[in-house]
Amino acid sequence: MLRRVAPYLVLFVVVAAGAPWIGPEPVSWHAVVRWLEGAGDRGGHIFFTLRVPRVWLGLLAGGTLAVSGAALQVLFRNPLVEPYTLGITGGASLGAFLTIVFPALALTWGPFYSTQLFALAGAALTLWLIYRLASGPAGIGLQTLLLAGISVSVVCMGVIVMLTYVTTPHKLMVFQRWIMGGLGTVGFRDLASISPLLLPGAGVVLFHSRDLNHLALGNDLARGHGVEVGQVQRDVFLGAGLSTAAVVSAAGPIAFVGLIVPHAVRRLSGVDQRVVLPASFLLGGAVLALCDCAARTLLSPSELPVGIITSVVGGPLFITLLLRSGRRNGG
Repeated sequence: MLRRVAPYLVLFVVVAAGAPWIGPEPVSWHAVVRWLEGAGDRGGHIFFTLRVPRVWLGLLAGGTLAVSGAALQVLFRNPLVEPYTLGITGGASLGAFLTIVFPALALTWGPFYSTQLFALAGAALTLWLIYRLASGPAGIGLQTLLLAGISVSVVCMGVIVMLTYVTTPHKLMVFQRWIMGGLGTVGFRDLASISPLLLPGAGVVLFHSRDLNHLALGNDLARGHGVEVGQVQRDVFLGAGLSTAAVVSAAGPIAFVGLIVPHAVRRLSGVDQRVVLPASFLLGGAVLALCDCAARTLLSPSELPVGIITSVVGGPLFITLLLRSGRRNGG
């Protein structure tokens, strides 16, 4: 099993080591060494303060979106589900937009700045509401959960559209930039703020990889194999939801990583979730970090939001998957 995950791990490590060297401003080994020696070199400052935190954020964010998408696709037994289907994007976007429309809400709390704090609060509140709507005496109703997520997200986006009528064009441009998704960060503040939710959430999802193998066969068979179906559903939903909320609060909505990467891993390495989940984390992190390298170099010295790159690349790939699936199923 480790042998099947090893190629993804190699790619992840190579990207983690190589991506900080890619950018519009060349950085030399000597500059990095001088920075480490305390010389305060400009190239070293760019490398350690701007690029390394940005690459690490991309690795963690992409990995989290991919592993959450892989788990949710099994949980719902629906290959079109991704983390944002849960409605988290709508709640986070509304929270972020409120801080842009109403500057009086600007505040900081620990490592959180106002937009990130309200985006996280909006995502968490949405997650709680959806969970309450879908919970019943028999446990979580997965179809109700899916419909609740879509409905709450539509309501949140409706409120955003309504608020645009009292918002200046400048504030709309700021929000438009945020909603495109981006990994622009200075220092390790964003990593410090999202890690307490992101790492435990992703860890819970990975912990249930064996249980998800049984759930993929159906709830009745899973119960027959001794799986606590209701508990696993709750854990995976909350773990994927909280970790995705952390990603959205720091990077905004980034499309297609949580949808496309799990499909790619299953095509390359089979459907065993003990392989699919860790491989999705590693491949998703590497893919998003590489997309961010393209985003900050293609139009240098200008910079594209990484969400544009993932959409432009992921959209055609997803259409190709749909076409191949249709041919295979005779449709």
